[in-house]
Amino acid sequence: MKKALLVAASILIATSPMAHAAELKVLAGGSTTGWLNELSSQFERATGHKVTIHFDSTPNLIKQATSTPFDLGVVPVDVFRNAEAKARFAAGPTIDIARVGYGVIVRAGAPKPDIGSPDAFKKALLDAKSITYLPASAAGAYVTSVFERLGVADAVKAKTVAQTSPGDIAKAVAKGDAELGLFLINVLMAQGVELAGPFPGELQNDLVFTAAVAADTKEADAAKSFIAFLRTPDAAAVIKAKGMNPG
Repeated sequence: MKKALLVAASILIATSPMAHAAELKVLAGGSTTGWLNELSSQFERATGHKVTIHFDSTPNLIKQATSTPFDLGVVPVDVFRNAEAKARFAAGPTIDIARVGYGVIVRAGAPKPDIGSPDAFKKALLDAKSITYLPASAAGAYVTSVFERLGVADAVKAKTVAQTSPGDIAKAVAKGDAELGLFLINVLMAQGVELAGPFPGELQNDLVFTAAVAADTKEADAAKSFIAFLRTPDAAAVIKAKGMNPG
């Protein structure tokens, strides 16, 4: 696969009108860290471009987009729902790169609660002694909305162990600091924890990560090439291997 990725990137750069190595500044959702770091390294080696990625939560990505220079984003679609942030990207449709649903984890070896239906999920949330997730993010906002739909928001809030980065959710559950961890399934795939299951039925939803070039970038061609690279079949295979669905 690595060789195929390098070939794909080489083709992209060979057909590009660029004559210099660009330095791309990328804004990206924190949940894309694993596969985006891997693919950006492949792209760098094949093209000679330099890719620097700032990973963050949706609220912070909005702040970054509206206050600092950047060349492109691979961000939760929620970023584009903010008018000020959307205005910092080039006009036109965005390009969907990856999507992933939500799940629940427990500590490895611990009993897995029944979350196969909304009623069972509600009971599991009420029975849990502690719950952890990342509220200050697009994914966290959706998890909170599920609590509200189930009518358990107040009960859950009282026993929530809030995290500040996606990777800390699984760590907290693995250490026993929280009984249940809720977030995007790919983020929950970690040592020391086990997936209890995905959110049930109508409570499930995909968070979409979409890409676009910055409106004022001076490296538009390189930015477009990077986005095109992320859409190649071999890049899609890497995304899938890291727990997300491409496109």
